Amino acid sequence: MKTENILVIGGTGKTGRRIVTQLEAMGHQVRVGSRSNSPSFDWHQPEDWPTAFEGMDKVYITYQPDLAVPGALEAIEELVKISRRAKIKKLVLLSGKGEREAQLCEQVVIHSGLDFTIIRASWFNQNFSENFLLEPILEGVVALPQAEAQIPWVDADDIAEVAVKALVEDVHNGQIYELTGPRTLNFKDAVSEISKASNRNITFIPISVQEYGDEMRKASVPEDFVWLIEYLFTEVLGNPELAEISHDIEKVLGRKPIDFSEYAQNIAKTGIWNTSIEQVN
Repeated sequence: MKTENILVIGGTGKTGRRIVTQLEAMGHQVRVGSRSNSPSFDWHQPEDWPTAFEGMDKVYITYQPDLAVPGALEAIEELVKISRRAKIKKLVLLSGKGEREAQLCEQVVIHSGLDFTIIRASWFNQNFSENFLLEPILEGVVALPQAEAQIPWVDADDIAEVAVKALVEDVHNGQIYELTGPRTLNFKDAVSEISKASNRNITFIPISVQEYGDEMRKASVPEDFVWLIEYLFTEVLGNPELAEISHDIEKVLGRKPIDFSEYAQNIAKTGIWNTSIEQVN
């Protein structure tokens, strides 16, 4: 297989670092797109993007914090312009399943004139072990809105493996893949599975979106992140499209997606859910 130069934007994040590991193991030349890397990539410093793109063949794009936030569309438009100037051959964009605003960004990539693959992912299993839901799990009390929303949780390992296929195999050019787990679970179901796997008592409490937002503001969470969480819990979890189960992982990888219970058992073995908040922070 021909080796290529691939820029992984968000290369230290949940999907990015997994993609970097897989691509490097395959012998590809990988440039990690992050603020700490050299050359650096910072979404807030577009004047530096051309340097990060120089000499690259393909690019994996994950936008922080989410494609739905104000300013994301303009950023993706600028990124596409720079990609064309840099003679990038292909873009692989991580998008969100059920996010209408994110689909506007998808259209920019689709009409870029470059080869592309769009990956629309459902909510990550890893939100409970690598993101904002880890702390309440460790505290033993998880209070969330939209308690009954059915979510086909998807594993970051599956997303990364599909993304790698999309980056290195031309058969995926022009495709839009929707990635989900094999079944839906609401928040209470998910917390119950984590409680069982980690052998801990974890309480789930349903609250309103307003109550959740108020608690975040009391904790001095930045307003732009509060806005994003409120958007995700209203617009996305309120969208019936989110609950639809897709078989695209099986189509691309030739195997069934990782089930939430398998994820919970594997993470429990690492001990992360049996540590203190201080140790994690």
